[in-house]
Amino acid sequence: MTLFVELHLIQNFAPSNLNRDDTGAPKDALFGGQRRARVSSQCFKRAIRLYNRDQQLIPAEYQALRTKKLQALLLERLIGRDPEEAMGKIEVALAAAGLKLKDDGKTEYLLFLGEREIAGFAALIEAHWDALIIPAAGEKKGKKESKAVMPAELVKQAKGLLDGGKAVDVALFGRMLADLPQVNQDAACQVAHAISTHRVERDFDYFTAIDDVGGPDETGAGMIGQVEFNSATFYRYAALDVGQLLKNLQEDKELTGSAIEALIQAMVRAIPTGKQNSFAAHNLPEFIGVSLRKSPLNLANAFERPIQPRHDKSLTEQSVAALADYACKLAPVYGDVGDRWAYIDLTGKWQLENSLARSSVSDLAAWARDAVETQWGE
Repeated sequence: MTLFVELHLIQNFAPSNLNRDDTGAPKDALFGGQRRARVSSQCFKRAIRLYNRDQQLIPAEYQALRTKKLQALLLERLIGRDPEEAMGKIEVALAAAGLKLKDDGKTEYLLFLGEREIAGFAALIEAHWDALIIPAAGEKKGKKESKAVMPAELVKQAKGLLDGGKAVDVALFGRMLADLPQVNQDAACQVAHAISTHRVERDFDYFTAIDDVGGPDETGAGMIGQVEFNSATFYRYAALDVGQLLKNLQEDKELTGSAIEALIQAMVRAIPTGKQNSFAAHNLPEFIGVSLRKSPLNLANAFERPIQPRHDKSLTEQSVAALADYACKLAPVYGDVGDRWAYIDLTGKWQLENSLARSSVSDLAAWARDAVETQWGE
């Protein structure tokens, strides 16, 4: 079965700097020959992952962590063991699986591991404590040497732990380890960079800070500076390959359904944290569209010609109307009779046949899950 669940969002942010470039300015891009505000897909994906975790939309055992500090995490779980000896055992076990630790105890690069994978390593070390031979001082062994001195069955077990652990984060967004291609996982969810539907210019906030303990001769500012920001109405898009998600989650249909609901909830509600203490841009989408189709279709070209500000209509209203017009134009050319839409529209401008209005985000997420599970049953 080939099925994609797509999310199309129109979201207006108040003045903010949610996602900065290397100079500290809000990220942007040229689109349709005009400068647009931009929030990167990586930025939103991290916000989605953190929201899922903080709100416990997915059980803890199916969550994941991105970290170099795997040794420290495992050490915390080896309760009652001598820390110095445990660190050596951890290093040997990880090397058997193909993961090398540097002299500072961290892995060579950021690992994206499921909770069950981490717990699996802790359990393996406990169960085979005596079989994990720590090299003598001055005989530090690499990954190949560590595998050679361990029983073959134990090496196989260590490698087998890196199977994704049915972690929803890993299943959705994938992972790539250059020297362990066998544990790579193709992402089930593609997330586009959010771009503004209209032309955007940067603004500058010049600020001063006064020293609260300043003397009578200190009449000036203790600090001055400037922060760049913008305000924009964004089009956001993501496409979820349901078949790939089911494969990544080891054919667990119940967990796959939960992951679909969690993704929709988190993509709608998660907001990047950049400069929020200065701007508090906690603005949720005005339009949320969920479509089910056989092949993905990004509708960003609805805004190739940028929306123009008008005194009688908001940019958000115009953006939703333009998105609906473009979807209607493409439907007879690229659509399929089985395509389905459900939506929440606070602007009242969405007009598309075969669209089902929903009353809440949770209702919309449940609709998507039900629609997918119905297709599984057909």
